[in-house]
Amino acid sequence: MPTARLIAGDCTATFDGDRSYERRGRAVCLRKPDDTVLLHDADGYRPVAWLTRPEAAVVAGEPPTLDARDGDDRLRVLFHEVSVDTRIPVSAAGAPVGPCPDGPGTLVERSGRLACTDCDREHALPAGATVLDARCDCGLPRVAVTRGDRFEVCADRSCDPLDAAVEARFDRAFDCPDCGDDLRVVRAGGLLFGCDSYPDCEASFSLPAAEHDGTCGCGLPTFDGDCLDRTCTAG
Repeated sequence: MPTARLIAGDCTATFDGDRSYERRGRAVCLRKPDDTVLLHDADGYRPVAWLTRPEAAVVAGEPPTLDARDGDDRLRVLFHEVSVDTRIPVSAAGAPVGPCPDGPGTLVERSGRLACTDCDREHALPAGATVLDARCDCGLPRVAVTRGDRFEVCADRSCDPLDAAVEARFDRAFDCPDCGDDLRVVRAGGLLFGCDSYPDCEASFSLPAAEHDGTCGCGLPTFDGDCLDRTCTAG
């Protein structure tokens, strides 16, 4: 479980960069696991000083000084007196989608990921995936993903791979428009239809997040009415 460091007390914050300022007062400084630094005083919700995901952040000394740098930007928080200095377990916070199969934690969805509030379990979701109420045999939620068709797979790609489901449905289902060979389902950054004669034939097309519904005048399949070849004008 990642931890955040929280230091509270009398401090001076100095920021140098595209803007420069100095702040003094009794404040709370939070250093997140990604090294983001936030300094909050008694008023409002906005920090009085911050640096988001800096290249480096170091806390040293007694009383401590936090020094964070990102390119030409530098935030330095010098504590003159410390009331609290502690480390706190933190997790992602998002929409709850059910219990974690590994323990008492809850799985939450945020920014295209599933993460547990109580352990290190985390899974990246395919773009556009919808988390379902149904559960996989492994205990994780199943997700619905549209890639040429609607597929329901496990949130853990190693348990029930989306690639395998798409390949079973569409591999060799269509012909290459350039050479007539089979179009294969391949992953190269994302899921693609690529010619089986590669590298002799380099035809390739991104597999759309839409459902196959017909054939274009050029002979390629259409997905939600659009040709697989987005540059096609055959209609």
